[in-house]
Amino acid sequence: MDHYDVIKDALLYIENNIQQPLSLDSVANTFNMSKYYFHRLFSAMMGCSLNNYILSRRLNASLQFIQNDTLSLTDIAYRLNFGTQASFTRAFKHQYGIAPSSLRVKDTTISQMPIPSVVKRPIKNINGDIVTDFTLTEFKTIRVSGIAFEVDLATDDYKTKIRSHSKMLLDNIDKTINGPCYVIYSDCQPNSTRFKVLFGIPYDIQIDKPYYFTVDIPQLFCAKFKYFGDLLDIGDVLVTDFARFLKISKRETENSHIELIQAFDNIHNLDSAYHIYTPIKKLPIDSDF
Repeated sequence: MDHYDVIKDALLYIENNIQQPLSLDSVANTFNMSKYYFHRLFSAMMGCSLNNYILSRRLNASLQFIQNDTLSLTDIAYRLNFGTQASFTRAFKHQYGIAPSSLRVKDTTISQMPIPSVVKRPIKNINGDIVTDFTLTEFKTIRVSGIAFEVDLATDDYKTKIRSHSKMLLDNIDKTINGPCYVIYSDCQPNSTRFKVLFGIPYDIQIDKPYYFTVDIPQLFCAKFKYFGDLLDIGDVLVTDFARFLKISKRETENSHIELIQAFDNIHNLDSAYHIYTPIKKLPIDSDF
């Protein structure tokens, strides 16, 4: 069983035993793994500690009990192993911003969240720290032609907007064109949730419609990661992976207006695995690149 399957099965085990006492020792033993290795593996794959994950899923399970109004808050606290109602209320307010009692006296509901998916990507062990596998590489200068637009990550429709604009490009290029394509994300201004997005291919295409541009992407020194799955659905995981990479590798981000580049091998197969390039500062030891 590979690391992906171990964590996937562990999430299901936790969900099925959410009312039982759960600990790092008990879960790791269930999968015949050292608790130290399991802790590092779980944290790397899920972006949080096992204990924090179990806490969040207990709180998620509490929503059904609260909103069904069949148990007292004290009973819910004990059933889900919070120990006391005070501990339960404190944790609930921290996660949801309101007291659990508010769900019973106000016209307020909170939807339960399904078991999170485990993002598939290769991992490696660096001096005992498990991180998403990476390589250091130069992203060579390339000219990309495609459709450019802006999105605001603070809005609910940015995923739909990115997908719809990507489809616009696919609908307007010759079906015989094959090869790679790129999605380039650039920040509009510091500390903003607005980003410029260019979805394009390394071909000189001429499309006489608004928003179609040809852009030269400069050479960049990058950390390169490989992922499986929709980037728009794994954004938080990518942020966590990159932060862990910076910490463990003792690297710094490059002062570039390009935030990241998503590279696909085939423009007609966007459901395949892809690589993420994130600009970082080059060190003297990287002179061979």
